[in-house]
Amino acid sequence: MAVKGWVTVIGLGLAVGAGAQTAGAPPAEFAASLSVNRVAPNYQLASQWTRAKVDKLVFDTAVAPHWFESGDRFWYSFKTSTGTAYYVVDAAKGSKAAMFDHVKLAAALTRITGLPFDGEHLPIEHLKLLDKDATLRFSLSVPRTAVIPGLAAETQEEIEQEDSADKEGGQEQGGRGGRAQNGPPKGKRDVYFEMDLATQAVKLLGDYKAPEREPQWAQISPDGKTVVFSRNYNLYLMDAASYALAVKDPNDAGVKEVQLTTDGIKDYAYGRDTLDSTNSEDLGKGGGSGRGGAAGGRGAKKDKSEHPRMPAVRVIWSRDSSRFVVTRADERKVADLWVIHSLHNPRPTLETYKYAMPGEVNVPQYELWMFDLATHKATKLNTDRFADQHVEVETEPETNREREALPEGQRAASIWLGGANDKLYLARISRDLHKVDYCVANLADGSVKPIVEERSNVYIMRQPLRLADHGQELLVWSERDGWGHYYLYGADGTLKHQVDQGQFVAGAVEAVDDTTGTLYFDAYGYKAGENSYDSHLYRISLDGAGMRPLDAGDATHRIAASDDGQYFVDTYSRVDTAPESDLLSTTGRVLKLETTDLKAAQAAGYQFPTPFTVKADDGITDLYGVMFKPFDFDAHKKYPLIEYVYPGPQTESVESTFNPRSQQMLLAQFGFVVIEVGNRGGSPQRDSWYHTYGYGNLRDYGLADKKRAAEELAQEYPFIDIHRVGITGHSGGGFMSTAAILEYPDFFQVAVSESGNHDNNVYNNTWSEEHNGIYEQDGKDGAAKFYFTIDKNSDLAANLKGHLLLSTGDMDNNVSMANTMRLANALIRANKRFDLVMLPGERHGYSSDTDYFFWRKADYFCQYLLGSSPHGADMQMLQREVADTGRK
Repeated sequence: MAVKGWVTVIGLGLAVGAGAQTAGAPPAEFAASLSVNRVAPNYQLASQWTRAKVDKLVFDTAVAPHWFESGDRFWYSFKTSTGTAYYVVDAAKGSKAAMFDHVKLAAALTRITGLPFDGEHLPIEHLKLLDKDATLRFSLSVPRTAVIPGLAAETQEEIEQEDSADKEGGQEQGGRGGRAQNGPPKGKRDVYFEMDLATQAVKLLGDYKAPEREPQWAQISPDGKTVVFSRNYNLYLMDAASYALAVKDPNDAGVKEVQLTTDGIKDYAYGRDTLDSTNSEDLGKGGGSGRGGAAGGRGAKKDKSEHPRMPAVRVIWSRDSSRFVVTRADERKVADLWVIHSLHNPRPTLETYKYAMPGEVNVPQYELWMFDLATHKATKLNTDRFADQHVEVETEPETNREREALPEGQRAASIWLGGANDKLYLARISRDLHKVDYCVANLADGSVKPIVEERSNVYIMRQPLRLADHGQELLVWSERDGWGHYYLYGADGTLKHQVDQGQFVAGAVEAVDDTTGTLYFDAYGYKAGENSYDSHLYRISLDGAGMRPLDAGDATHRIAASDDGQYFVDTYSRVDTAPESDLLSTTGRVLKLETTDLKAAQAAGYQFPTPFTVKADDGITDLYGVMFKPFDFDAHKKYPLIEYVYPGPQTESVESTFNPRSQQMLLAQFGFVVIEVGNRGGSPQRDSWYHTYGYGNLRDYGLADKKRAAEELAQEYPFIDIHRVGITGHSGGGFMSTAAILEYPDFFQVAVSESGNHDNNVYNNTWSEEHNGIYEQDGKDGAAKFYFTIDKNSDLAANLKGHLLLSTGDMDNNVSMANTMRLANALIRANKRFDLVMLPGERHGYSSDTDYFFWRKADYFCQYLLGSSPHGADMQMLQREVADTGRK
């Protein structure tokens, strides 16, 4: 019988550790490097560069345009060390001017409120243009006890109710209480004002109340006249008048509802329970910029109407609001998974949700239903073709005008591509992702016709369909020649020609000009001699002629286009340059807007990280990376190396733009050289061969490249100690960092692995099957059978030689904690010392425990790569941070 490894209780609430001691003597090279070139952990330097400290040194890094209704003007705000300035840009004229006089506005607000303001400190929020862009509405947070003429004082009962709602909202987000996000600070309330932009006159809106955040359950039609929702597994609708009553009081007798379906049942419903799978901590969070994104507004304040209509449904509308479609998932045979709300009072509760794992027979079966509002008729669209297929409706991109016109707190309605009320486009995707059909559905009879068929022997990547020539042509993105490019099709599916071509990857469509037949799109790797991940904005005729860039500069360019595609706000940077923002026009004119203010950061000692290029383990493929060094760097000393990793394949976590709040930058300050570097099988921003390199080998495919990169850098830079190497990552990076220390136990001495999918047999079926591959074969009965195998980290547990710290949230409903527990069990069975931190109440992202675990991670690397770390119970640097910022 094997003897189990010993376990100690440490850390937050429940933190299980194994082995605070070094197992055996350290390697001779490691011991020598410690004794001769030892760098002491510099906690003091690190504490000066936390995110909260950086927020006081570096402010805005990009221009976010808010377009006027006219379409050729926009306003934006930009914060520097001199305060926040507000500007209006006339794109047609190529001019920029102050939106208002800050000093005069501060004086006006002081007169109105009796509270002191100045031009450098104007804490205005919730800016919105009204009256055809003639009036600006905004808010201020003022003390609840302030006596302001024209503003009704809050009663003590109202204050107590607000405090209770905010506390409740904070608990919903993370299980720990605290202030709601995006609301006014404690002890304050939002007061609204209007300014006439022509005269600069300001008035108090004493009786104005910001709209309540749109409740999670409500799906509002584009015309605002109809609300669709799900309850008791079925669909209902109400008109705008009933909706207004229901938001105030869900039990109001005046609320009139129409039931659209009656056959919905548990696990085969129209809609979903928002607490079933992912969102118990997400309800009420602000943010979201795309169609159907999260509501903005006051943050986590609980909706009065969320209880009786809690289940949510995603509705996609025709533009005229006459019809909508919903996806219905049959999950009756899908197995359950669970998390326990250990912190729930007065006693823990069980959360049950459906979760299909790779290779399982029973996975969700998807249907697409169309509803006609005039007749209330429901039609099931005939989408069936592939076994266990998935169906996605193609939607239109949200326009600037739609976004700016939305009432405060309301989500944009999702509108299907083209918006026509008689047809819609959809993608039908096989379970193994080897087959994708782009189809058009006839909504009159429910028939579905494939118009473009994509086939591959590896997983198929996709970009959203886009229309051209006033809806008569389709732009389809495909990797059929090994690189991602756009192809032009007729609306009937007839291929006309390839639009762009070459050894580069076309990215997102920024605009299509139907008048001139011009496509504006992002692309990666087109310019020789640049980092392959640098994106640029290009224009090309839809006939394939005249491709050329609209921007300039060796950098990554992020684009915000006007609705007519004539103007583009271009924010560009590299990891080693300050971001700049320009206004570009299709005529080639450039208007400089902003450059990020780095004076305070550089005066405090900030230094840019260093980009580098190394070869992959094949000696041929270029890998791009970034090196972070401590700001007190001494080239005559030897520094341990830490690799921050994420294997891909859907993304490659290597910084390409300026990010002064990077955790890798912060980790370096303790006395490490920290790198991010790509690997074959990483980013889809390169060719298909590169990003599918790991297909069929999802555990080991990137490890040799990570090891080779470290070795190359150590040869080039004498200050890197190749005998002291650590590795860390989150999620897929947690998976990869553990695989690395187990696959190369004599190379990687220390790994900190967060929430890793160490056993992909118990991760979700979609990601694992897509990127590792699943084999489909017809059985004797003619039905499709699926076979899945994948390597696991636990298979390598006996290889551990160094120090491994595992972490997981006990309520992770994405990468179940079972992944970490199975690995821990394998390590115990192999009689290995390791450490495990369990974070109570946390999901896949560590939310309010992020800072806590970062400092635990830093301690771990300091102890085992630098030879020492604090041993007391108090995390003094974190406690000082809390005291300085008031955060908990």
